[in-house]
Amino acid sequence: MTATHPSSGTSGAHVPPVKQQWAEGLTVFAGVTLVIAGALGILRGVMGIAEDEVFVTTGDYVFEFDLTTWGWIHLVLGALAVVVAFGLFQDALWARVAGVTVAGLVIIANFLSLPYYPVWSVVMIAFSGVIIWALCVTRSGTGEDATAR
Repeated sequence: MTATHPSSGTSGAHVPPVKQQWAEGLTVFAGVTLVIAGALGILRGVMGIAEDEVFVTTGDYVFEFDLTTWGWIHLVLGALAVVVAFGLFQDALWARVAGVTVAGLVIIANFLSLPYYPVWSVVMIAFSGVIIWALCVTRSGTGEDATAR
């Protein structure tokens, strides 16, 4: 004879609450999105380091840097994003904090590199904003929405 849970009528296995399922789903979403953003950042960094002719430069821009420097910045941020994403898959609190930090730095780096690759910079800024939202909307380990307080 199997035991039934009085509130849900299910038998056997424990079914997590809906809020916990949403929290886990958002964390996985943020992790996957961070892996994608990190991989694309790595590729963008390699393009900037290896072949400066890939990017079009503008004449007078306040935040003017060498494209090789931008390549290294994007490469490092992309690698950090991928490492942090694997921590998010383990639901580590350090990874959640680091994910918000890295995504914020990616937003800043892409804003500063707007004149070199404008459309892609805007796409990466939007990606990073979604990552920050997904990491901030839930509390780590509790499975509750931060808005449910």
